[in-house]
Amino acid sequence: MSGVWGAVGSLTMMTDIETPHLPRPALIDAYGNGGFRFGGMSHRGSLLCFPDGIWAWPVTGLSELTTSSLEAAFARAERLDFFLIGGGRDPWVLPERLRDRFARASLTVDAMPTGAAVRTWNILLAENRRVGAALIAVD
Repeated sequence: MSGVWGAVGSLTMMTDIETPHLPRPALIDAYGNGGFRFGGMSHRGSLLCFPDGIWAWPVTGLSELTTSSLEAAFARAERLDFFLIGGGRDPWVLPERLRDRFARASLTVDAMPTGAAVRTWNILLAENRRVGAALIAVD
């Protein structure tokens, strides 16, 4: 990827972030090399994507995937039909503790590699679906 990389703050929870990196949803044009390209900008690091914007997300791997790091998704659960989690390069299974938390929030969640999550985000966004995504950056 080329372009100017946005700075990522050292935030531990989504609730600490007040301003989105991009204040609207956008198709993701490219991913890899530790970041994403979307909305005419490039960003190094992981992302949380929602209908109300795209935020920098400090999670760098599946070991950091917690109910706290996904709090923004649970806070928006009533406004979402689907939530995607792109967990890196390889297929993976959502841990039971997170699967249970999504079920309690009545939010359908799909766990997949980041590339598949990016493609699914783009399709659902183009269909004007109420989708959110947590995308862990891959090199």
